[in-house]
Amino acid sequence: MLYGRTQEQGALDQLLCDAADGVSGVLVLSGDPGVGKSALLDHAMERAGVEFTVLRGVGVESEAELPYAGLHLLLLPVLERVEELPDVQATALRGALGMTTARAGDRFLVGVAVLSLLAVVSAERPLLCVMDDMQWLDRASADALLFAARRLRSERVALLLATREEFHAPGLPELRVSPLDASAAAGLVDASAPGLAADVRERVLAEAGGNPLGLIELPRSASGGDLGELPLTRRLLDAFGQRVTALSEPAAILLLVAAAEDTGEPALILRAATRLGADEQALEECERSGLIEVTGARVRFRHPLVRSAVYQAAGFARRGAVHRALADVSEPERRIWHLAAAVTEPDERLAAELERSAETFLRRSGHAAAAAAWERAALLTPEADARAVRLAKAAETAISAGRLRRAAQLTDQAIRLTSDELLLAHLANLRADVDFEHGAVEAASLTLLEAARPLAAAHPGRTTSLLIQVVRNAWYAHDLKLARRATDLLTSLGGGTDPARPALAMATGITALMDDDPALALPLLREVVEGSRHVDHGEYGLRNNALSVALLVGDHATALRMTRALAAECAALGMVAWLPHTNLALATVELLRGRHLDAAAEADHAEQVAAQTGQRHLEAQACGVRAWLAAVRGAEEDCRLLAERAAAMPSGQVWAQWALGLLELARGRYEQASDHLARAARQQPAAAPDLVEVLARLREPERARAAHDRFARWTVAAGQPWAQGLLARCRALLEGDEQHFATAIDLHQAADRPFDVARTQLLLGEQLRRERRKQEARTVLREAADTFERLGAVPWLERASSELRATGESLFMSANAALLSRLTPQELQVVRLAATGASNKEIAAQLFLSPRTVGHHLYKAYPKLGVTTRTELAGLILS
Repeated sequence: MLYGRTQEQGALDQLLCDAADGVSGVLVLSGDPGVGKSALLDHAMERAGVEFTVLRGVGVESEAELPYAGLHLLLLPVLERVEELPDVQATALRGALGMTTARAGDRFLVGVAVLSLLAVVSAERPLLCVMDDMQWLDRASADALLFAARRLRSERVALLLATREEFHAPGLPELRVSPLDASAAAGLVDASAPGLAADVRERVLAEAGGNPLGLIELPRSASGGDLGELPLTRRLLDAFGQRVTALSEPAAILLLVAAAEDTGEPALILRAATRLGADEQALEECERSGLIEVTGARVRFRHPLVRSAVYQAAGFARRGAVHRALADVSEPERRIWHLAAAVTEPDERLAAELERSAETFLRRSGHAAAAAAWERAALLTPEADARAVRLAKAAETAISAGRLRRAAQLTDQAIRLTSDELLLAHLANLRADVDFEHGAVEAASLTLLEAARPLAAAHPGRTTSLLIQVVRNAWYAHDLKLARRATDLLTSLGGGTDPARPALAMATGITALMDDDPALALPLLREVVEGSRHVDHGEYGLRNNALSVALLVGDHATALRMTRALAAECAALGMVAWLPHTNLALATVELLRGRHLDAAAEADHAEQVAAQTGQRHLEAQACGVRAWLAAVRGAEEDCRLLAERAAAMPSGQVWAQWALGLLELARGRYEQASDHLARAARQQPAAAPDLVEVLARLREPERARAAHDRFARWTVAAGQPWAQGLLARCRALLEGDEQHFATAIDLHQAADRPFDVARTQLLLGEQLRRERRKQEARTVLREAADTFERLGAVPWLERASSELRATGESLFMSANAALLSRLTPQELQVVRLAATGASNKEIAAQLFLSPRTVGHHLYKAYPKLGVTTRTELAGLILS
């Protein structure tokens, strides 16, 4: 019986009800040790009964460094279903769990595979999946499980995660499990310790503070008098420790072996304990004590604090003997950790073994475990430079695992151990990566510059790599001085070798662009884009840089082609961490082309995956794109919230400013708009026409002409028709020449830019209406209004409607207009793919959803689109 948990039980029951009805749900139970989280998990499992498939796992402190150990034990009962997953996901999961020698690939793909496996299992009946003690779950398992948790939708899965407060799962619903109230606490004490003396009962109630474990355990140690002044957790550890001392020596040894071992396999525990003088009778004695229970093929401690009490009470020598015994009977992966736990002195042989384990963990995408193995190897390494190398590997892998703070600490340790210039440069690069991810762009850049200078003469290639990053940082921070320093040093390297030339061209081009010299910048940057045609498939970083440069020079057609190719390759190979790059590039191109719904779908996906993979800069940029789209829709609150998130990182600040400027422009708040747009136009040429429009409306001809001239220089150098169309619109605004409007519309239409066409038509219509040419104004204003309605550009539609009313005509909305705008971004993505004939399983693999969720999105989309079958989509969507 659970005392005082009516609210918590209700929440769990609702989670199970929703899963049974086809709606997946996640709940994180958090609270202090002993507060009753595990008891609530037991309640959920009991309520699930035979109607649910039930999977249960638990994090174990001693196995926190073994990649996917927790996930393997959780999924063990259903691993035969892995063959039903898409091939790339099945390979990733088998590799991660050590079921094959193949590389696991992208560590986030393992999370996608977990999602798919849960969906497969839940297809037959609802699934309850519970994981206790998440704070001790190995990082690889936790990442995979949390990735899956954030993408659960319609799979009939109820996922329960219990944890102490030190573990964080941002974005997931959380239920804080609080201590029991006075009435419930009294009821529990009376039920578990009937006949307790009144004075002892009062002390127990006071000291336990409503903690259920304390209410049960403290009466057993309270009969002797004072309970003491120690914190509750310490007193509980002591209470359990006292019960351990009452055991025989063989039983105490066996209990310590079980505490130091991670799989809970009784046979393995007995094999190790036998080496130390224990036997099966010792196991039976431990069971009778109530400190452990043997269920199925696992030994489970009654509570994690029992395990902690047993392990902490033993001295180092005793623990070392146990770990050595366990090493003798364990598989190679666990053997090395037991040996490492048993030594304190440097041991190169053992360090080398740990290093080999780290390489194995990496092949299984266990980045956190690999970092821990390299760190432990470094601690056991006698020679300083070799220790620094291993610390550098630990730091590099910790960055890949998202453990940035630890990576910084490891890097600082390594720097103090070595004078090797190349190694110091590598360490500086790692430290700069950490600073950059934290938004400290200036600090990252100075670190890179300081490391590059001493390398310049002897290692120009390595120096080039560092300096290019400085130029990238300078671009995000709009720091021309910093860009010049890096470019000057890069130029001084000389040599002119082919490998250095693209880097020099990129650095010089970006610096010139920041220096407002597009005539110099754009030919150099186009050279970088052209050179990327010869880059081999698989060179993802170089190809991603090239498509970013293609966007800088305004070559949207090339950027679109490159991005689609890269996106298809990354999706096919399951490279989840690369998808925010490609989704974001596609969103940017589609936005600039006026395909706002497609842009929204790509930006939404980019933000979700970037957030789940810890790529904060990409998440910020995606928020910026979404803020811009919200401004177009007139969703002011959404725009401001998204812009605030975007501006939190340097990479998102330009988009944030442009979005806010566009919002103010759409609402006619021109003074506010000019400030935002002036900042945005410094790095985003496509924002310059908006700035010209605002300044023209403010009647500031000199500033407007300066903004026009700057954009004109960029447009001439870019040679892109879409930019020429916007330039013609700017000239029309400044000169009031109707012919420039006509030229702009022709160029917009030739470039297939519907939003630009409509905005120019609106401006032309406004001028024609002011000139009292009402019939001509109505024609272009009706066309503009139709486009704005289709795009969901509400503020511009309102302006067009207002202008039409001023000409004496009312606007009637089309019943079928903006059909696709009725869909959510994810529904749109699913519908687009379904219209090509892709199956639900194929769509699920591409979007990293479950097939059941894909089906749910189609079910929701059909009525919105007025269709009933898949075959109707092709004509509707692709026409």
